Amino acid sequence: MSAVKMKIAFIVDPLSALKAYKDSSIAMMRAAAKRGHEVWTIQREGLHWRDGRTLAHAVKIRLHDGDDATWFSVAEKACLPLTAFSAVLMRQDPPFDFEYITATWLLQRAESEGARIFNRPQAIRDHSEKVAIAEFPAFAPTTLISRHPTDVHDFINELGEAILKPLDGMGGSSIFHVKKQDPNRNVIVEMLTHFGTRSIMAQQYLPAIREGDKRVLLIGGEPVPYCLARIPMAGETRGNLAAGGTGVAQPLSARDREIAVSLAPTLWARGLMIVGLDVIGDRLTEINVTSPTCFVEIAQQTGFDVAGMLMNALERACASA
Repeated sequence: MSAVKMKIAFIVDPLSALKAYKDSSIAMMRAAAKRGHEVWTIQREGLHWRDGRTLAHAVKIRLHDGDDATWFSVAEKACLPLTAFSAVLMRQDPPFDFEYITATWLLQRAESEGARIFNRPQAIRDHSEKVAIAEFPAFAPTTLISRHPTDVHDFINELGEAILKPLDGMGGSSIFHVKKQDPNRNVIVEMLTHFGTRSIMAQQYLPAIREGDKRVLLIGGEPVPYCLARIPMAGETRGNLAAGGTGVAQPLSARDREIAVSLAPTLWARGLMIVGLDVIGDRLTEINVTSPTCFVEIAQQTGFDVAGMLMNALERACASA
């Protein structure tokens, strides 16, 4: 149990929609409660600003064992300024739409009032989970970001096959493996680019996807020593767990660690406490900063306390602020 009792707020999806048996945010809450910290939850729509203060309709909860709907109970409800909390963790899932951006603006105002927000709202807003790899091209596969269908078709022709995906998707949604001779190629490009009005990402197809799309976690500027390889089910090219992939925890490879150690200091310096790097083979394909997951799967399969590592980093960050 931590010597200093903290009051931690988690901005999350509706509690009744969270799957307690696998949800990383719930794992964080349970780790916080185990150390004697107060656990509060906030819905994004409960954020508001009034006369110089950023406030939220917050719910204090008690954490219980079990993976069904009884994993929590309500202890208290209050409308509080975000400065009333020792730390606020932004764990809202995408879509990264205008309301999400508005939430980052409100959270940034809360920061200016003295609140501690993780991940930092400006850093979340500035890091497109797809486009962010452009800052680290040495680790990325051959990649194109464009809205022009001709650019996309030229890319496919050059490489022979490619992965196409929207810039705002999650969980493997709307990701296509397109080959040069694919009869549906034109309609796929038309659909994803909205006839040339919407930018997308095209990436070199990496056969190593058969061994898994690895989620490498960074916490407080340090890599978790294990990753989760999300292995596609038969007939799929997407390893995402939401798309039917199977998660297999494994130690970081030398290349995984090289990528993680290279990026971690830069991302942590920007206030990104929790980051999920996606690595296929030896290539970095995405940098996830909104609500990275896989805490539970790694902990269950390896015994490594990922949520505990987060609590250590959070306690250090708040103690030094």
